[in-house]
Amino acid sequence: MTPGDPRGALQRVSERFDFGEYESDAYLAILRHGRMTASEIADETDIPQPRVYDTVRSLADAGLVELQETRPMQVLAIDPEEAFADLQTSLDELVDELEREYTTPARDSEAVTLIKSRSTILRYLGDVIEAAEYELVLSVSPALVGRFEEQLRACRARGVNIELLLSPAAEVPSPEEYDYTEIATHARARRGLTTPVVAVADGTYSIYATREALRNDRDRYGVIFNRSELGFLVSGFLNTVVWTSAKTLTDVDEDPVFPRRYATIRRCVSDLAAMNGTFYARIVGRDVATGESRTVAGKVVDISVGTNRETAALTVDTGEELVDIGGQVAALEDVEAHQISIGRDSPPEL
Repeated sequence: MTPGDPRGALQRVSERFDFGEYESDAYLAILRHGRMTASEIADETDIPQPRVYDTVRSLADAGLVELQETRPMQVLAIDPEEAFADLQTSLDELVDELEREYTTPARDSEAVTLIKSRSTILRYLGDVIEAAEYELVLSVSPALVGRFEEQLRACRARGVNIELLLSPAAEVPSPEEYDYTEIATHARARRGLTTPVVAVADGTYSIYATREALRNDRDRYGVIFNRSELGFLVSGFLNTVVWTSAKTLTDVDEDPVFPRRYATIRRCVSDLAAMNGTFYARIVGRDVATGESRTVAGKVVDISVGTNRETAALTVDTGEELVDIGGQVAALEDVEAHQISIGRDSPPEL
């Protein structure tokens, strides 16, 4: 099969499933018993005795059974995992080819989608990485870093702040073996084998998947949050629960360039706490008390952040009042921030 040939891939898979009624009945009977003679197959199925030999030889040609030319001839079942190994490879190739032909359909501006295909999860991971304009949070295995390395380098080159979490830590190269500054602003390694696969672009477009979803287990799934307010749950979980239990690999020591946008208040407050000078903010969010949309603009007069980034807030002087700004699902502050823009001389436009 040549690359870019989905028709050939489809034909290859369909030929492998070219079972007639007799082949199906005989194969299932042989699988149940492990070993059978032609007479036993005829007795257990509706296959006429004269057709049994042709049927089992067809199964043998397909690599599903083994024939022992004894008297009487013995038909042995081959482990299905071994028998269908080439088919699994063909299916993987088929999916890859079909993915190249696939055009993503237009979706509603706010959507939550459940996906169960490994290839679809990987495609969405790449899509989220590509979509990041200024902030990317990513939790993957070292193997997946290799798969998306070029995209991560491109993100880094265009100034995207990248928080990269790698697991399991036992498989993660040390900073001496791999230069993480080329693909991430901050990188950490975590021991947990069950650390989820997560990607969040600019706090709005995200994917969450179990590690099992990228293996061949049955119970596998991924969830896409496309410009959904539920997406902040993914980012918040990763930042407060998973990220804080990981070991630092690298932290790039570079001052942010302003004006700058932030998807999460924790990253914003962490940057401001490490710098001197006067800052101005423009925040689009929601009034905590009323739930109505609200925009706040003014001078940043106070910031606070918890030890493990579990809490973060800033106070903005609008010229008329002091407004406390919190992150998603804020309860103690005045405004829950959804979009944050920080400037040096005045509140920048979002």
